[in-house]
Amino acid sequence: MNQNETRRTRIPTFEETVTFHGHACPGLALGYRVAVAAMNRLCAVRAEDEDLVAIVENDACGVDAVQYVCGCTFGKGNLIFRDYGKHVYTVFNRTTGKGVRIYAEAPETVESGTAVLARKTDRTADEQTAVEEGRKRRIEWLMSLEEPDLLRIDGVCEPPPARARIHAAYRCPVCGERMMETRCRAIGARTLCVPCAQQLG
Repeated sequence: MNQNETRRTRIPTFEETVTFHGHACPGLALGYRVAVAAMNRLCAVRAEDEDLVAIVENDACGVDAVQYVCGCTFGKGNLIFRDYGKHVYTVFNRTTGKGVRIYAEAPETVESGTAVLARKTDRTADEQTAVEEGRKRRIEWLMSLEEPDLLRIDGVCEPPPARARIHAAYRCPVCGERMMETRCRAIGARTLCVPCAQQLG
């Protein structure tokens, strides 16, 4: 097995996921636990193409873990965003036809005011240190929890979403920029891009 194949078939570490995301945070840890659980339940390897597809119901840090661990990205068309504001992630393995829906929720804890400090925009140096230490403790705690204490995992009966399609492009007569046909807006007799339609509508 060559190096690229080894990288694809093993699950990335949390440290590697942190490097991809840019920093360690509880949201990323939560998403990492979700992604690893999905990969294990689906007996999957990281997607090079569209063999895995993920539907995410939030746009928080955890989604980056799903992208990195599962190999699902907007560019490949196998990462679908539904703006529901929920920590729900549905992952399908197109090779086997199986899917899992994972709801993530950490048990309530008392973190001695750290959460309140984290919301302050004018923290002192001591307060910033307290926030960083509290964040580190919470990450370690999230990574140590037993799976049933953090995740609710259900099988999915519905088929996976259709594979990504390449759509035709149209040129907006107002701004002159090309747009995907599925995003066109009709204003009178003209077909406009969304920003121009919003300005003129």
